[in-house]
Amino acid sequence: MYHALRYARLGREAGISDFVKLEVIGSDKTLFPDVCGLLTATEILAKEGFIVLPYSNDDPIVAQRLVDAGAAAVMPLGAPIGSGLGIRNPYNIKIILETVKGVPIIVDAGVGTASDAAIAMELGCDAVLINTGIAGAANPIMMASAMKHAVIAGRFAYKAGRIARRLYAAASSPFDGML
Repeated sequence: MYHALRYARLGREAGISDFVKLEVIGSDKTLFPDVCGLLTATEILAKEGFIVLPYSNDDPIVAQRLVDAGAAAVMPLGAPIGSGLGIRNPYNIKIILETVKGVPIIVDAGVGTASDAAIAMELGCDAVLINTGIAGAANPIMMASAMKHAVIAGRFAYKAGRIARRLYAAASSPFDGML
């Protein structure tokens, strides 16, 4: 946590920005966030006037606590950083979207291909933050274009509203009243 605070302050002093993507990593192996340190660092930096964008796990309670601590956005992971596993728990992301209000929800980490980005946007997320999914692709320029189109398509699908899911078939052209 102390490294994150120092780097944010150094960046501000160097004239870079008051925006800070805050990562307080708890495990070198998994790169999962240290939630306690993240909450503390978010509160400290927000009080110092930083615009804090914290990378977090996909826990809805933590998401709300980050907002309460002054976060300018909530950035839950879709999957571990660099894993490309996609959105592992869309239900937690959906709960975050339903319960956390007033800040953007940005999926950060785990997005490996365009369909992962589309899923995040179809859930109602405001954005996705993508690095490894593009940088690690065989053709990064083509993958970046695919991600762009997926984000747009996912957002349109969210705004259009999907049909209700049903266990059984429902005729799209009903026969009622035809005879």
